[in-house]
Amino acid sequence: MAKPEGRERLMTVAEVATLMRVSTMTVYRLINAGDLPSVRIGKSYRLRESDVDHYLASRYTQAG
Repeated sequence: MAKPEGRERLMTVAEVATLMRVSTMTVYRLINAGDLPSVRIGKSYRLRESDVDHYLASRYTQAG
């Protein structure tokens, strides 16, 4: 099934935590601090894949 145009993949907190290799609590802290935009659906949060990518890119530093 093709993704409808204009729609983006929403990730769960657990998926984001796995991607970032941090705990789910760290992801919740980033959401509550306003550092990571999210959407609340029922009792759970969903994060757009592009928002996660943007957050990671903005925190990237080159060593050496």
